[in-house]
Amino acid sequence: MKPRSPTWRRVSNRIVTGVSALGSLAGIFVLGWILYEVIMRGANAIGPAFFTQRPPPPGTEGGGMGPAILGTLLITVMATVIGVPIGLMTGIYLAEYGKKSSLAAAVRFATNVLMGVPSIIVGVFVYFILVMKAGTFSAHAGAAALAIIMLPIVGRTSEDMIALVPNALREAALALGTPRWKVILSIVFRAARPALVTGSLLAVARVSGETAPLLFTALNSPYWLDSLSQPTANLTVTIFQFAMAPYDNWQQLAWGASLLITVGVLFLNITARFMFRGGKTA
Repeated sequence: MKPRSPTWRRVSNRIVTGVSALGSLAGIFVLGWILYEVIMRGANAIGPAFFTQRPPPPGTEGGGMGPAILGTLLITVMATVIGVPIGLMTGIYLAEYGKKSSLAAAVRFATNVLMGVPSIIVGVFVYFILVMKAGTFSAHAGAAALAIIMLPIVGRTSEDMIALVPNALREAALALGTPRWKVILSIVFRAARPALVTGSLLAVARVSGETAPLLFTALNSPYWLDSLSQPTANLTVTIFQFAMAPYDNWQQLAWGASLLITVGVLFLNITARFMFRGGKTA
């Protein structure tokens, strides 16, 4: 094989570096453009009424997204309470107990497949097992759908982060006679805590903008929530409905809701990055 000349290597390196830089700049440009449009179009809708009032009737002015904001918070919190603990337990089993066993391999395969399943399929699945049996859309069904989406993200992230904890910490604690479960909770979890919280925050950010699962589970409602077992207002489905409507006020409210979700997701991602950086520094 004939070796390439140093000049050709330098030229190739500069070409690849330039193309990579252009690709990075293109991604940053698109993100900046999206943020600019959302901020410019949605900032005018943000105000006290946006957080406290119900959506207005078609063709009227005023109103807000109060029920949708409350419903989104409730559904996300319930999904987090369901999905994060199960995901953490999955990660513990894979990293500490299952390791290279056949069952652990099957669990890893299932979580990898679940991570690639379209969210609308998850929504249809929950619709058939919960909504149809209950006879109504509900916040419970919406939370279950989002929890299923969160589960593989938290599980695989937890496994990777727990596996990075040095075995010397485990061995030292076990040598002192500490039970294994206490070693995991007191030593391993404490060492991996920033990374585990980071993975959980990223999972929450992942489901915060989901629309398709909620269309089949929580649906939507213009009213304040009276019960978790009824159709529940949420921001993503409301954005979908209002943005497609021919009413200017509804479209303006949809832009405001889009800005609120964008800021929330950015906050979660930035918080996760800072926590992970702090964990590595420590």
